[in-house]
Amino acid sequence: MNTIVVYKSKYGSTKQYAEWIADELGCGTADAGKIKANDLEPYDAVIFGGGLYAESIDGVSLIANNFDMLKDKKIIIFTVGLTDPGHERYYRSVAERNLGHEILSEVKIFNLPGKMIMEELSFLHRKELGVLKAFLSKKKELSEDGKMLLELCDKSNDFMDKEAIMPIIREFKEQ
Repeated sequence: MNTIVVYKSKYGSTKQYAEWIADELGCGTADAGKIKANDLEPYDAVIFGGGLYAESIDGVSLIANNFDMLKDKKIIIFTVGLTDPGHERYYRSVAERNLGHEILSEVKIFNLPGKMIMEELSFLHRKELGVLKAFLSKKKELSEDGKMLLELCDKSNDFMDKEAIMPIIREFKEQ
C-alpha cells in the first residue's frame, strides 16, 4: 500500500512520532505546511499527525477541508498532547470539534503522549499557559482534568514513548 505520514509539528514531538511510524511502515513523511492536498492523490493511505494546542489539532484542516478528495483512502489521524491519552471523553470532544461527526465516522484516530519543554515554548504559548494557570487557580472546585492541566502548567514534561505508536502500526497492518 502506497503510504505517507504527514505531520504538523511546532516543537518536534509530532515530527518524531511521524518519523517513528514511517520507519515502522517503510514509507515517507511530509510536513503538512509544505504540501497541498493534491500532493496526497498518489497515496492509498495517509497517516496524519498534529499536536494539540488549546483543543485544536494543528494542521488537521489539510484533512478536514479536503476530505471529499481523500475519503476513498485509508486515513489514520494521531494527535500529540500532554493530556493523558486515556481521557477518551476529552479526546473525543476535541476530535469532534476539529473534524466533525462525518469525518470521525470514516477515520481512525489515536492520541499519543507528547512533551512540553518550558524553555522551548514560544512567548505566546508561555503566555497562554499563564492565563490558563490563573483561570484554573481561581476555580473553587476543579475536575480531575482541571487538576491535571494545572499541574502541567508549571513544569517541563516529557511523556513521549515510541511504543505508543504500536496501535497505529497494528491498525494500519490489519487492513
